[in-house]
Amino acid sequence: MAAYTCPNCRQRLHFESRVCPSCAHPLGFAPIANGFLHLDVADGAWRDANSAVVTVQPCANARYGVCNWVVAVDDPQSMCLACRHNRVIPDLAIAGVLERWTRIEDAKRRVLHGLMRLGLKLETKAQNIHGLAFDFLYDSSAEQGYAPQHFTGHENGLITLNLIEADDAQRERIRRQMGEPYRTLVGHFRHEIGHYFWSRLVQFGPDLIPFRTLFGDERADYQAALQSHYANPLRVGWEDEYVSAYATMHPWEDFAETFAHHSHIVDTLATIRGFGTRLDAMPAAAPGTPDSVVDFDPYTADTATLTAHWIPFAFAINEINRSMGQPDLYPFRLSSGVVLKLDFVNRLIAFYAGRWAPGAAESGDLRALVATLGQGVELGGA
Repeated sequence: MAAYTCPNCRQRLHFESRVCPSCAHPLGFAPIANGFLHLDVADGAWRDANSAVVTVQPCANARYGVCNWVVAVDDPQSMCLACRHNRVIPDLAIAGVLERWTRIEDAKRRVLHGLMRLGLKLETKAQNIHGLAFDFLYDSSAEQGYAPQHFTGHENGLITLNLIEADDAQRERIRRQMGEPYRTLVGHFRHEIGHYFWSRLVQFGPDLIPFRTLFGDERADYQAALQSHYANPLRVGWEDEYVSAYATMHPWEDFAETFAHHSHIVDTLATIRGFGTRLDAMPAAAPGTPDSVVDFDPYTADTATLTAHWIPFAFAINEINRSMGQPDLYPFRLSSGVVLKLDFVNRLIAFYAGRWAPGAAESGDLRALVATLGQGVELGGA
């Protein structure tokens, strides 16, 4: 995403900022305008970077300290564009719940913001029975170390998230138990929303047959696939076709994982662009290869451009993380098979967002890139 600044003093801000750390003005994020507003304490007006008054008010959830978005004063909804998708929130009287809910909302807003930038339509259940809703559930059984009563997942546009996932220690325990290289709140949202958009964009659309050709037949028994996935070892070479081990389980999971990784790549490249980060050309690159710089809009870019820039940046950021003793930011391999699936998702989004469809030149660029990847580029690992 963009590198945001305070509209009053131009101090750099985090996407989650609620008060400017420099001038101390209260802040509110306007998602449609894609920028921050500041509250003028002298007259109580919200103003943009040009000091123009904007008739907005804080989201109703701001009273809990969990949201920094604003909503138009004349909007009949008191909730912002992100919070109005909530169907169930946890009991805030339980100790520690508010802190966890805050983390969940921060992650959710980041993900929904990225979808808005991609141009995808987000409808609530009130707007469309097939719209998107969230249940954030406290699980007393899981909290006490017993089997969970609520499972994170998607069904008919309703995404359920077990609040235990917002506990860093518990989430890391689950990650290790499941043998996963990556498990985050942002990742959960992107994966489950991938399921949602499969049902909205693929299931009854013209891309269902191409989907089956690339990802497999989703009519395969899901429960049988689930049991087989956890009972049997992964086949050798699965990384050539799948972005993660979980993606191998069933075509639905393959699409959801691919959708999530598309969002990972696009949003991270957009942040890199926002900060003007540049990398020297890789040592193995051909003479005259330009430096890596994200001088394009990742939210509208073709797959060849996204992938060609993501590979060097992901490798570099993984090394930066290791310099701080942290795990790799992106511990995955991008193979030719995975990139073709990412291209399916990218074209699908571009079509439904009303943008261009990639032409022959872009397809040629993608074919050339895929040919260089072969069995894949390992961005994480030893």
